[in-house]
Amino acid sequence: MDEQLRILVASPLARIIEPALAQRFPHGSVTVAQDRDQFGHAVRGRLRHDIVISDLMWNSAAEFTFDGLDVLQILREADRVSPVVMATQGHGAERDHLEEVLAHEEVRCIYQKSAEPHVLFDVVVEVAGGAGGGGEPLLRPPLEIPSTPTIHGWFSRGRGRTAGRMAGAIASGRAVSHTTLAEAANVHYDTAAKVGREYLGELIWRRGEHWEPTVPAAAVYRWCGEHARYILSWCRRNGHIDVASRVVGPAPAVVPGEGRAT
Repeated sequence: MDEQLRILVASPLARIIEPALAQRFPHGSVTVAQDRDQFGHAVRGRLRHDIVISDLMWNSAAEFTFDGLDVLQILREADRVSPVVMATQGHGAERDHLEEVLAHEEVRCIYQKSAEPHVLFDVVVEVAGGAGGGGEPLLRPPLEIPSTPTIHGWFSRGRGRTAGRMAGAIASGRAVSHTTLAEAANVHYDTAAKVGREYLGELIWRRGEHWEPTVPAAAVYRWCGEHARYILSWCRRNGHIDVASRVVGPAPAVVPGEGRAT
């Protein structure tokens, strides 16, 4: 049964693992998708796959425009939700993405890419050929339940959507001051001026990334830059596509004397 699986691999390096999967499952089918367009074509209007193997973060030119969370969204929008295995590198930069991924029940396993290929083969058999049809995820990474707010959780509550939108305007390079933040995020100036107090400051403080709940503008802007990959991912998947891509070119003008990144 496991050899007849329909496997979809979503990764810029999908061609590397394709031969090994085809050899291990000779009677199955292995489809590869190396970018957003290929993945959408492989999913929409086609039969549901038995398993999707996706990179969590894409180490390619698309790293700021596509990731494993986009993969999950496309599967849901196409009504082709399948058991998903997320492949990770195991480094700290994946933490924000991983915290949200673990909230999606279709993600059945977190696979470390440093493991031997036979580990992935065993995971494929277990997830798609065995208990992959539903229920609790089969394998989880060794993470403690976060005692501090997650970014995706914070952006999903109350004024969190406004906080997320402003974070996206900063992370994309569209905002360097309260004035440019208000313009880029399409919020009132007074709202932009509170970004370090009522919108992002408390989140940063409660995550232990600043020593007090009122965070200076410079620290907020640095924080958004450090978490830019996830913030921009959240924005493009939550209706803020206008601030979800990085700006290439001269930075916006700064108003002298105003709260800003320095």
